[in-house]
Amino acid sequence: MPAHWITLLPWITAFAIAMAFLESAVVVYLRELYYPVEFRFPMAPIKRHIAITELLRELATLVMLLAPGALITPRRLERFAWFIYCFGVWDIFYYVFLKAVLDWPATLFDWDILFLVPVVWVGPVLAPCIVSAGLISIGLLVLHRRAEDPTFMLRRWEWGLLIASGSLLLYTFMEEPLAHILHSVSGDGPLTLPKPGHDALSGLRDYLPEHYNWAVFAGACVLAGVVLIRLMRRGSAPRVAFR
Repeated sequence: MPAHWITLLPWITAFAIAMAFLESAVVVYLRELYYPVEFRFPMAPIKRHIAITELLRELATLVMLLAPGALITPRRLERFAWFIYCFGVWDIFYYVFLKAVLDWPATLFDWDILFLVPVVWVGPVLAPCIVSAGLISIGLLVLHRRAEDPTFMLRRWEWGLLIASGSLLLYTFMEEPLAHILHSVSGDGPLTLPKPGHDALSGLRDYLPEHYNWAVFAGACVLAGVVLIRLMRRGSAPRVAFR
């Protein structure tokens, strides 16, 4: 890891913030089209080609967030660190810009549509903001450790905790909408793709989020927090060949 990584930080941060504004601008347009009064559940009907475009746009956003780290270093751990740092900054400033332009969310407990892959993710705004703060912290710590010692690596149990934490977080975001879709399908026969021009999210047409699993979310945060604390305290020791 180049010792000058910190000199790159302002540019990478500016890139992530600019991407956040682009993301928020798209959402401003979408809400003007689909939620002209205010954004609220249930979700408005959306045609299949629009849904596919949104899905591909989100995948393109992930590629763009991966690109800075890939250009800076060939080493996978640093690329991972730059990616999660960019993702965290991008996600937090996305809500900053929505608040500035639309005065939304009214509170951090307002529900939002977070992602569409592989199913719709939903959750209170506070949840992804906390996750993003953790991603920024872990990313910066890894970059700092690698600058101090190029042999620094995450241990297997640390990767295990991070993977478990991420899996639990995904569960909290997808649990309700997926259960709603499966329940809707079970009463209406086999699941079929909507025809072109039809509502692509018909399975969620009457979905109203009611409960966010804060207990599981807290458990996931504890697992990630253990790794964060260990990264702050321990020295470097090569354990896993993830470079």
